[in-house]
Amino acid sequence: MIAALLISLSSTAQQKTSGFTVVNRTLSVDGNAIHLDERENEGVAWVNDKEFTSGVIDVDIKGRDVLQQSFVGIAFHGVNDSSFEVIYFRPFNFRASDTERKVHAVQYVAEPKYDWQYLRTNFHNQYEKAVDPAPNANDWFHARIEVHGDIVSVFVNGNETASLIVRELVNTGGKKIGFWAGNNSDGNWKNLKITSTGN
Repeated sequence: MIAALLISLSSTAQQKTSGFTVVNRTLSVDGNAIHLDERENEGVAWVNDKEFTSGVIDVDIKGRDVLQQSFVGIAFHGVNDSSFEVIYFRPFNFRASDTERKVHAVQYVAEPKYDWQYLRTNFHNQYEKAVDPAPNANDWFHARIEVHGDIVSVFVNGNETASLIVRELVNTGGKKIGFWAGNNSDGNWKNLKITSTGN
């Protein structure tokens, strides 16, 4: 069974913000975009009453070209506020001249055990890759995250070649999905579409 769901922000500002459970961030709405403010440690805005286990997540994301202060992505398979998987981007690395930094543009993690430090140390550059062609770090870009079986693939700006393909490191059994921001990061999201292929 395939079911597509577009998260709409066409109601009042109060109704828009009440559709989320927000952890360690303040959520605001500007037009059709969600904004999470900048704070220490990571934060997430779970989409209330929505579940995702497998299928496709489409979303537009906007971060900033500020070194170590723009970590933006999507959390999924959430069990609670500390156990979930994330695909996130480091826009400040999109067009970095340093080749090692450029490889650290899109990242998979599985919190809490498999964070970026653990994966970079033990599986160097396996769970993070460059985005090519690289978007402008200050512009909106489109991310398509496909989750089929235990394989996660990430496509950026309609590119038919995946920027990142990984095998999931956990099977949380969780179904929560939300907007995720990393340490000292704010971010913007819009046009979230969830196409589920089963539970």
